[in-house]
Amino acid sequence: MDPSRPPINSPALVAQPDPAPDAPARSRTPWQAFGDVVLSTDPMQRLRISRSLTSMLVFAVCIGATEYAQSRDLIETGPARWLQTTLLVWIGLVYAVLRSGWNRQFDDPAMSLPQILGAQTWVAAAYLICHPFRGALMMLLALVLVFGIFNLSGRERRLSNLYTLVLMGGAMLLTVVWHPGSAPLEMVHFVLMATILPVVTVLGAQLATTRAHLKSKKDALEVALQRIQAMAIRDELTGLFNRRHMMEVLEQQTRRQERTGKPFTLCLIDLDHFKRINDTYGHGAGDEVLRHFAEIALYTLRDTDVLARWGGEEFLLMLPDTPADAGSLSIERIRKSLMHAPLVPELAELHVTFSAGLMEFNPGDEMRTAIEHADRALYQAKSDGRDCTRVYA
Repeated sequence: MDPSRPPINSPALVAQPDPAPDAPARSRTPWQAFGDVVLSTDPMQRLRISRSLTSMLVFAVCIGATEYAQSRDLIETGPARWLQTTLLVWIGLVYAVLRSGWNRQFDDPAMSLPQILGAQTWVAAAYLICHPFRGALMMLLALVLVFGIFNLSGRERRLSNLYTLVLMGGAMLLTVVWHPGSAPLEMVHFVLMATILPVVTVLGAQLATTRAHLKSKKDALEVALQRIQAMAIRDELTGLFNRRHMMEVLEQQTRRQERTGKPFTLCLIDLDHFKRINDTYGHGAGDEVLRHFAEIALYTLRDTDVLARWGGEEFLLMLPDTPADAGSLSIERIRKSLMHAPLVPELAELHVTFSAGLMEFNPGDEMRTAIEHADRALYQAKSDGRDCTRVYA
């Protein structure tokens, strides 16, 4: 048996459309090439870097605001330049970590919490430096908090809100110390902030619950879709391909043969005296025999071989790139494996055998005719006493 073989329901054996030969490669535009350089070619990394750069618009607004205020002599040049420089260093550091792929070693590769805490820190610094229009920076703080709603867990949201409350509370207290006349306004700012934070926390929890509920429904739908797809191509009892899907597999194999010129073998297999098994042991035992044969055959065959339940106790086997003589050896391996693999203890005394008819399919053959020839060879095997294999000549 081959332990590496995929399970019966493995999608690896589902017929896939053949790739178009010599399909021309799509040329990438300069803009796409630039995007690959800046954002990476990995889809998840591109998404993380894109989101990070989008969130850094907060920093761009801070830099622009401080530059405008400095040009109008509203704030001192030294603190403004310090803030702008540290913001640019932070942006470069975060981008470098993401673009280098170093972020993949973290539990959260998007680094949501560090980025949000960093943004809150710089907003607090800008609040202190840009005293004349510090109230406008409260909007940027709210934007950072909203960004955290969609990216943080409940514990991380609470940590972020606590950090914001302490940090901004300290910034407002320093503002009162440096500008004593601003105490009433700072009190208003603090009350607004302290009111917004719990609301953001509750809203974030509700959104997280909604997202988890939607994800659960999506996962359930995906499982249901997979089951429906499996039911459309699988035999319910044995898990093998059904007759309809097997015909699609054979059509694709025929097209491949036209390209390669290599023969493949078809084999019809019929379990011997199956009606007697049902009459003697019951239909439940018959079902167990069918499942047992399917399992033994699959684990004996190659990964590239395809076995389908053709109807009742009859199975159709396709052996790609295999002439009839080599196909006969494969059938005999199944026969030996079946002989040495006992059924369940209740049916241990039952000895299951099968008859097989082979047909080598060569370029130019008709599939329907080939299956008829394999059926004739199977009939010959039954006439010769069963438990044997015959090749159509």
